Amino acid sequence: MAALDEIDSLEILVIVDNEVDPISSYQHPDLQVGGQLPDVALRAPLPEGSRGGAKFEIRLDNVCCGAHGLSLMITSKKGEKRHTVLFDTAPEEHIWKLNATRLRAQLASVEWIQLSHWHRDHSGGMLKAVSMINEARGTTGIPVDLHPNRPTYRGFLGPFGPVSLEKDPTFEEIEAVGAKVMKNDQPHTILESMFLVSGEIPRVTPYEKGFQRGIRFNQETNSWENDELILDERFLMCNVKGKGLVVFTGCSHAGVVNVVKHALQLAGENVPLYAVIGGYHLVGPNEAWIKDTVADLKELDPRILMPGHCSGWRAKYEIEKVMPGRLAPSTVGTRFVL
Repeated sequence: MAALDEIDSLEILVIVDNEVDPISSYQHPDLQVGGQLPDVALRAPLPEGSRGGAKFEIRLDNVCCGAHGLSLMITSKKGEKRHTVLFDTAPEEHIWKLNATRLRAQLASVEWIQLSHWHRDHSGGMLKAVSMINEARGTTGIPVDLHPNRPTYRGFLGPFGPVSLEKDPTFEEIEAVGAKVMKNDQPHTILESMFLVSGEIPRVTPYEKGFQRGIRFNQETNSWENDELILDERFLMCNVKGKGLVVFTGCSHAGVVNVVKHALQLAGENVPLYAVIGGYHLVGPNEAWIKDTVADLKELDPRILMPGHCSGWRAKYEIEKVMPGRLAPSTVGTRFVL
């Protein structure tokens, strides 16, 4: 595995996340933030003198929609070089298309699609994303990095038995819309080593127990099996010069502290933690270890905590209480630069 290269800066465009909040302010000193109302992209010019001197109208049909899932368009810069990754593709095709269109996302710049793990809220927009990116690029063959162990179905054990989730798109379906499928389960760098994709995440904390009651369907035995560890989940990370590691995590089924500790291990000595972005999965039964998680994150001393998707409001509240000034929630349509 090649060493992770340092980059000069990073831009994150939140195409899909659970929360929409275009009017709250961000005051984090380490972040430049765009996409908030009344951003220029949301303004429509009005004819001169048509509305009592008002020159612009805020168009709500330019505001994005939230959905239970995640999709981040991440651009790294080093000198004159730029590389862009799409990290996850949201739960539904029409949501991904709607938000990418309203954001006027520069899809032609996307060079790589990275799926964090096989859960529909991260893979559901995959086929539409591949099609739209290929169309914008004027070619086919966008690389899509997938874990080779794709479950037939995933679900959880409810009080009255198994509850199935929707299936993820298959390798064949993804290839059929013009993707070049890359199957990886080991750590590897991509795009001139500006990004690193993890392999399996070691479980080292005593309290992070995975996706409790998680199950997967075994087609050969026609039965459901335990799947609490979600071993196919991987994270994405990069190293910003003079700042440190920025870690992107889809759902943190392994536990966000385990994710961060493994990222630091992969980066090697003397690389500090700078930011943790994505789903922390501190909802439902996992709320029981919010305090332990936030205490351990404080010990790891990141400058920016950007929880989204499955993190939950209780975790955000605890972060702001224990580490005031470090919180910058991920919200749909926001553009972050660091």
